[in-house]
Amino acid sequence: MAGLIPFNRKNNALARSTTGFEDFYNMLDDFFSDSLLSGRSLLRDTFKIDIEETETEYLIDAELPGVSKEDIDLGIEDENLCISVSRSEEINKDGKNYVHRERRAGSMSRRIRLANAKLDGITAKLEDGVLTVTIPKDKAEPHSRKIEIE
Repeated sequence: MAGLIPFNRKNNALARSTTGFEDFYNMLDDFFSDSLLSGRSLLRDTFKIDIEETETEYLIDAELPGVSKEDIDLGIEDENLCISVSRSEEINKDGKNYVHRERRAGSMSRRIRLANAKLDGITAKLEDGVLTVTIPKDKAEPHSRKIEIE
């Protein structure tokens, strides 16, 4: 789709004159861009997860670099696993003549539907920025069957 735009207005010298529509043009350029680095992206705004299903359990790995276990809220409800991360950080430097100070806060969450998940025996471990959740499965009941026609 990037072929639909003859040039990127953000990098074009002709677009440096202000018209009042720069944000709109940048949004359009970002929308049609093939680049993974421009604009907001679901890949950057949430954490990545891997889900593996075996005969007896679900194995979920969530990448959460730099997150402590105190910042994670983990729960299961109605066959849905919910992983929520809420972080608030503040960069302070001692001294009274601040030239620059930053504060940042954010939250992310993912919900995963896991059929036949057992509530007992769930384990979770956070190690090297990867949250690993193991959820045992109940005996699966058949959800389909053949219907005979008379």
